[in-house]
Amino acid sequence: MSKKIKSALISVYHKDGLDEIIKELDKQGVTIYSTGGTQKFIEGLGVAVRRVEDLTSYPSILDGRVKTLHPKVFGGILARREEAHLAQLEEYQIPELDLVIVDLYPFAETVASTDDESAIIEKIDIGGISLIRAAAKNYRDVVCVSSKADYTMLLKLLQSKDGSTDLADRKELARRSFKVSSHYDTAIFDYFSRDSDDTAFKKSIEQSKELRYGENPHQRGWFHGNLDAMFETLGGKALSYNNLVDVDAAVGIMRELKDGDPAFAVMKHTNTCGVAVRPTVLEAWQAALAGDNISAFGGILICNKAIDLATAEEINKIFYEVLIAPAFDADAQELLLKKKKRILLKIKDWTQQPRVFKSLLNGVIEQDADTATEAGDDFTLVTSKKPTDAEMKDLAFAVKVCKHLKSNTIVLAKNQQLLGMGCGQTSRVDACNQAIEKARKFGFDLDGAVMASDAFFPFPDCVELADKAGITAVVQPGGSINDQKSIDYCEQNGVAMVTTGVRHFKH
Repeated sequence: MSKKIKSALISVYHKDGLDEIIKELDKQGVTIYSTGGTQKFIEGLGVAVRRVEDLTSYPSILDGRVKTLHPKVFGGILARREEAHLAQLEEYQIPELDLVIVDLYPFAETVASTDDESAIIEKIDIGGISLIRAAAKNYRDVVCVSSKADYTMLLKLLQSKDGSTDLADRKELARRSFKVSSHYDTAIFDYFSRDSDDTAFKKSIEQSKELRYGENPHQRGWFHGNLDAMFETLGGKALSYNNLVDVDAAVGIMRELKDGDPAFAVMKHTNTCGVAVRPTVLEAWQAALAGDNISAFGGILICNKAIDLATAEEINKIFYEVLIAPAFDADAQELLLKKKKRILLKIKDWTQQPRVFKSLLNGVIEQDADTATEAGDDFTLVTSKKPTDAEMKDLAFAVKVCKHLKSNTIVLAKNQQLLGMGCGQTSRVDACNQAIEKARKFGFDLDGAVMASDAFFPFPDCVELADKAGITAVVQPGGSINDQKSIDYCEQNGVAMVTTGVRHFKH
């Protein structure tokens, strides 16, 4: 059902890109109504425009809060183009409005830039959101453009269809408009909910991108968000669904280590299979890779410092999917970009979102992000034997690594290096055995190493296994009714134990 645009209401905050549309409407003889700054903008183009105030017989009042909220505006938008409604328009001298170009005050941008509540409240759009909803509701007869992102689409429609639109065009623009209004309302709700205990789940992410596929090729996948705010993509193919999940895990572990000495981590299927802290980036890479040079194949690599040429040359010897760092020396970047499919990301923002959520069953679960990180001052000594300074440093390192592995988890570490880990096991004993076996498989000496667990030990079996493997210090949350059994074993066998009081399950 084709409709010719004969009249338009234009009132926008963002005017860039609007001039071509104004000129095209004028060329096609469209009657234009406008108000305020938009009216002056149109007049500045030398195009005739009718003031909304002349239509309504009311000026803009209350500091501009009320301009278009009037039956002579909304009647012309909401009227169905059928006999009864058209008769009422004629009776009350209301013009039909076929095109509405209206955007919204920058509420989210204002919230991000100031704490001035009065300035924020003034950016809650009333007239604009009402006009958009009215025009989108009446899409069978009215074209609604609610964002400058849709100016190009409108201009093409005007030029290719000589000022007419099809029902499919109008319905698509209505869909986009309700997406705009939904996102806007959610941003306002989020602002007012900052200090509220209201647990209503409302999320709106404006930017979306379809991925090649989901976890598997037979699944569709999308990313909703703005990756450009976090990363500068320096080269390589597009990130896949699985890449994104692994990159998120990689950023999580390196966020714990980013402010210290050079650190490198190797991720595989969201788990850290190698991580180390060393005096230089090259040494950190070599130590991380030594933790599991088999799993590193096809992995995600992340560093907290700039990648230099010497390190790049070593990294280039293995196959990896993604390499992330805050900077790359020019010669290192040039070398790494020769592998055309390897993804190179320069991380710009380490910010952690305060909440995490995921869909399951017929709903969504949401929780605070796990931002707790325990160090020496948070440890409670529960044995007479104290950890040495070196062991304390390794215990703090092991806790950070443990926190980012799937439960049940056991981490073995020494000299700020992951030696072995057991993760995702249904038994903590299995996790402990896996960690010991893995460390030995890659040739590590566990004498003097430390062990960390993501949750308490219900029985002394794990500390016994660790002791017999050469572990000399253990950190665990504590909290089991059988805590004393593990403590007693350590006490009797000269193993130091500290507790944190904080569990780090990761399901």
